Amino acid sequence: MKRKNTFWLLIIAIVIGAVTYMTVTSKSSNGPAKGGVHIVAAENFWGNIAAQIGDGHVQVTNVVSDPNADPHEFASNTNTARDFAHAQYVILNGAGYDSWGDALIKAQPESGRTELKVADLVGKKDGDNPHLWYNPQYVQQAADRIAADLSRIDPAHVSSYKYNLETFKKSWNEYRDELATVKKFHGGTKIAATEDIFAYTAEAVGFDVITPPSFMQAVAESNDPPTESIAAFQRQLQNKEASVLVYNQQAATPLTESLKKLATDNNIPVIGITETMPASAKSFQAWMATQLEAIHNSISKEDHLG
Repeated sequence: MKRKNTFWLLIIAIVIGAVTYMTVTSKSSNGPAKGGVHIVAAENFWGNIAAQIGDGHVQVTNVVSDPNADPHEFASNTNTARDFAHAQYVILNGAGYDSWGDALIKAQPESGRTELKVADLVGKKDGDNPHLWYNPQYVQQAADRIAADLSRIDPAHVSSYKYNLETFKKSWNEYRDELATVKKFHGGTKIAATEDIFAYTAEAVGFDVITPPSFMQAVAESNDPPTESIAAFQRQLQNKEASVLVYNQQAATPLTESLKKLATDNNIPVIGITETMPASAKSFQAWMATQLEAIHNSISKEDHLG
């Protein structure tokens, strides 16, 4: 009986050793895991772009994906840590937006893992406007890098990544054409915004964001805006100086809600936008286009009424 138990204990030990070896080998390998390259994106908008470029050859796990929650208040957990530990490719926004991701990477260094921090790619640092996905040029740079990284991780499917990148570029260029159209007809239009989430896009279309910068930055950082900036913002809305108020639906506070009401009371259109890509969006570029179209239509209507 003792010999039989010893035999089975030996078999179990061999099986456990084999499984451990395969797990370690898979984790440390630079090649794709079974089912495709395992990508972990801190935010679902970068994850969506990665999924489009890696179509059919990647598995994407998005960490922040709830468009009804404030992404600035996200806190990582054991599930997030496990995802990072087993990822072959990690994509972070950077610029202080997802510092929890930096902490997880430092806590779990992995030589076989490829990492992309978009802020580093485009030359942004902590303290800069972190809403990089609202900058058309930064999005293109990120897409190019994602395709290049996937090609290095999984060279067997380089042609697919190149093709998918070109497909993405085509639709993204259509969005950039829309930006050019809005700039042509509405460049110089004064708009208000509850925070700086839309600042990069506003710059791309030539909008004049009149809201005090100190107000927008404070709200974006979940701080109380300076009293004088609140008073100035209120005067702007009361005097109807803005053609539209761009409202961040994921950073709503009693103060921003009161300003939203003030804009409505003064017949200023309020357009809600989000930081996180909603589940209803067909793609990242479709999401961006839908929001831009809403703003464009509101300004066009105001111009017509005026």
